[in-house]
Amino acid sequence: MNQTSISARRIAIIGAGAIGGHFAARLALAGHRVSMLARGATLQALGASGLRYAAPDEPERTVPVNAYADCAAMGPQDLVVIALKSHALPAVVDSLAPLVGPETVVLPVGNGLPWWYFLTPGNPLQGLRLASVDPNGRIERALPLGQVLGGSVMASCSCPAPGVVRHHSGGKVVIGEPAGGASDRASDWAQVLTAAGLPTAASTDIRRDLWMKLLGNACSNPLSLITQATTDRIVDNPGTRAVFKNLLTECLALGRRAGLTLDVDVQQRIAQTRQLGAIKTSMLQDLEAGRWVELDAILAAPLECAARLEFDAPWLKTVFALAGLRAAQAGLYGDHGVSG
Repeated sequence: MNQTSISARRIAIIGAGAIGGHFAARLALAGHRVSMLARGATLQALGASGLRYAAPDEPERTVPVNAYADCAAMGPQDLVVIALKSHALPAVVDSLAPLVGPETVVLPVGNGLPWWYFLTPGNPLQGLRLASVDPNGRIERALPLGQVLGGSVMASCSCPAPGVVRHHSGGKVVIGEPAGGASDRASDWAQVLTAAGLPTAASTDIRRDLWMKLLGNACSNPLSLITQATTDRIVDNPGTRAVFKNLLTECLALGRRAGLTLDVDVQQRIAQTRQLGAIKTSMLQDLEAGRWVELDAILAAPLECAARLEFDAPWLKTVFALAGLRAAQAGLYGDHGVSG
């Protein structure tokens, strides 16, 4: 299917940061009717001059997008891409109701484990509600699980200023049904996204794909927060490389205990991280920019899983405690996350 054979879709992007801006730019350039939910300086920048977007081997361009402060003005959408940090979603999820019609697909693409991860049947932790991600069940009530597709994005992007997005490397997107298996809607949206320059695969096991991404996030992000080092320095230093290896090994074992099939060679995974070069993780970018860090979905949620399974996770607990205190000292994380 080429782009000329795909009709324009109504697509809302919730979160006008790095990943949200990347999606918005690509989809708008492909001719889709893109609306962005934004606020403050970002809303002003998008309204005044559009979205400034640059990607590898492409000149910077200004992409016209429709930016709104209120979902009511946007109306029902074909697709709602939730590109917010996980901790920001509970506060705004009720306001998304005007966007979600009977046929709307909701696609969360954040880091870590999403609220729905253990709500589907057929896994050892079926029914576990992740209090660290959805503390009051607000997300679950507001977004019908039957309209959700799981999503994982492997792209390095940054947002150096309001309304400015840089795509640095990577770009693979994976989407799939929360309960697993193939579906027409996952295949259809994978084609739409791919045609727009967001190379997307429709997965039959999105829970596995999300845990595979978690393996990297749970190691690279908190260690970069603690050390303020890029990923190459973390894996080149013998001491932090050992911590990275032990944390990765533990997260891998936890995922397998949770019923996932994970065929991963730890040393090869570390080598792949090194090959990516001097990556400044999203958590380190947030620390430097004074933004709240995303520890709950990336570390606290797996620890909830470990507790339910009675799985000892000393490396996860230790790194969570250190990273949580580091972020709390900077005023970017709540003290509730560093105890235990």
